[in-house]
Amino acid sequence: MTSTLDRRVTIRQAQNATLRQRPRPAARVSTPHAGVASLQLSTKAAALVLRTARVSGPVFRDDTAALTGLSISTVNRQVSALLKAGLIRERADLTPPGAVGRPRVPFEINTGDFLTVGIHIGFRTTSITTHDLQHRVVGAINIPTPQAATPEQVVAAIGVSARRFADRWVGKRLLWGGVAIGGRVAGKGVVDHPRLGWSGVRVGELIARELGLPVSVASHVEAMAAAELVVNPAESSQNFLYFYAREMAGIAFSVDGTVHTPAAGPPTIGHFPTGETRLLDPEKTGRLEEAIGDSGVLRAAAAAGLDVDSLEALRHAARSGNAVAHDILAERAEILGRTVALISDIFNPDHVILGGQAFTDYPEALPVVSKALRATSVITNRDVRVARSAITVQQKAAGAVALDAIYADPLDALSHTA
Repeated sequence: MTSTLDRRVTIRQAQNATLRQRPRPAARVSTPHAGVASLQLSTKAAALVLRTARVSGPVFRDDTAALTGLSISTVNRQVSALLKAGLIRERADLTPPGAVGRPRVPFEINTGDFLTVGIHIGFRTTSITTHDLQHRVVGAINIPTPQAATPEQVVAAIGVSARRFADRWVGKRLLWGGVAIGGRVAGKGVVDHPRLGWSGVRVGELIARELGLPVSVASHVEAMAAAELVVNPAESSQNFLYFYAREMAGIAFSVDGTVHTPAAGPPTIGHFPTGETRLLDPEKTGRLEEAIGDSGVLRAAAAAGLDVDSLEALRHAARSGNAVAHDILAERAEILGRTVALISDIFNPDHVILGGQAFTDYPEALPVVSKALRATSVITNRDVRVARSAITVQQKAAGAVALDAIYADPLDALSHTA
């Protein structure tokens, strides 16, 4: 269920919604919790059992003990608690013939009764999604990131849109909200976002107030790296570098199942030197984001005389045989390949994951990325792969943040939603 919001929320509506006290259903808390996502694979017993149900279910209790390293008595206690909470469900129809007792009844994650709400606030576009406990996208809309006099009004307007969208799922229990956004995220989801000109904006509290749900907030590239851990937790023993590029460029690093979240904020790479350019960066700033960001690519297309008003139109022109359009996208790929190589040589990760539409929306240029990376890196056999989430990377990132508290400590998380 993907659509474009058919009615934009006005700033006046957002202000009114923020000021008035709306009645909340009993399942929603009156003073929602707001905090920073942990972005790590939890080792708590309940989390380990829930993750096994999500990844390997339907699964038996003894198999769960073997997979998690927990004792069978611990598994039994956690399964009972998670069943009572409704986060997992038994599959009596899959019980082996002749089996006696509940330990031989497999269980799986409950994907039918609960939803979380994910929000990715981008420079131009904001994505709002709902996710089940399997991290699957149940519904999604995109809205233009609102323009307003203050950041607080922008965030409130986004919260109103998210609440309206989430209310479409009648009969589902909404558990948590998650916000992925660029910039630095501090305690209680306070955001500094230089690109948007935000400083000390209480994003977590504002969204929680509008959603009527507890909310976690995370830097968006770190959230994208966390989404990769959610998709494949089996690789948690390896470290990886996540490199994102679209309108902005950023990196995150994961070690032993934990995404590194520096106290000073995510690493800044938008100013990295690009070297000499042919078509990109017509103003010769020499900086990475001005060259490879979506806006910069469109400026280069205009400077080259192309009549395109969007990246989609530029890609269409390239695929239709326009050599200049293709060369612009290929040069973007070349610069990205060189930059990925240099940063990878510094971190020397087990593997590198490329995410963002700068990589995924024009796969024809991926060989150029690979060639530039190999030519630049001192490591000849660097393991580089494209993010599993591909074109839904922003949605998956928001979902990873929305599910973070539940995956980290499921029983404690539910106590915040009662």
